[in-house]
Amino acid sequence: MALKPTIHKANVNIVDMNRDIYATEKLTLALHPSETATRMMVRLLAYVINYDTDLSFTKGLSSTDEPDLWIVRPEGTVDCWIEVGQASPERLRKAVSRAEKIRLYAYGSEADIWWSKQGGDISGLPKTEVYQLPAEQVDPLAEICDRNMDLTVTLSEEQLFISAGEQQFEVSIHRLV
Repeated sequence: MALKPTIHKANVNIVDMNRDIYATEKLTLALHPSETATRMMVRLLAYVINYDTDLSFTKGLSSTDEPDLWIVRPEGTVDCWIEVGQASPERLRKAVSRAEKIRLYAYGSEADIWWSKQGGDISGLPKTEVYQLPAEQVDPLAEICDRNMDLTVTLSEEQLFISAGEQQFEVSIHRLV
C-alpha cells in the first residue's frame, strides 16, 4: 500500500515590495512521503516569489509531466513552469517547449556541486532562469513546517523575510542564470 501525502494548510500574507503586491492566500500543500519539510517550504517560497492569480501547485513529485508549480492562463497556455530542487537539463529542456518562462529554485547543501556539473547545459536553455536559495537559510524553515501555519512572507529585492509567530527567518535569492 502506497503512503499518502500529509496535508498542510498555510495562511500566507504575501508582501511583494518589488511588484507592489499585497495578498492573503489560504494554501493547501501536500507533503509527499519522499519529500522533506524543507523542500515543501521552498515550494511555498517559490509560490510567494512568483505570486500570480493563476499560479497553482501541481501533483509535483507524483507526476513527471508537471512542474512543482505553474501559471496556466485561462486559455490553457503555460505562462511559467516552476521547478524546485536540482532538476536535470533534460527535464528543463522539455519544459522549454511547453512554457513561456521556466524558473528553477535550487537549494540544499549540494546545490553548488549540482550547478558545477549541470550549470553549463542549463545556462544554454532559452527562457530559463535559475536561482539558488542558500541551504543554511532554508534548512531552518523545517522548524516552522506544521500542519497549520500562519506566515507572513515579505519579498524585497532579492531577500525574503519570513515570520511565523515569534520566529523570523531571512532567505537570500541568488540568480545563477
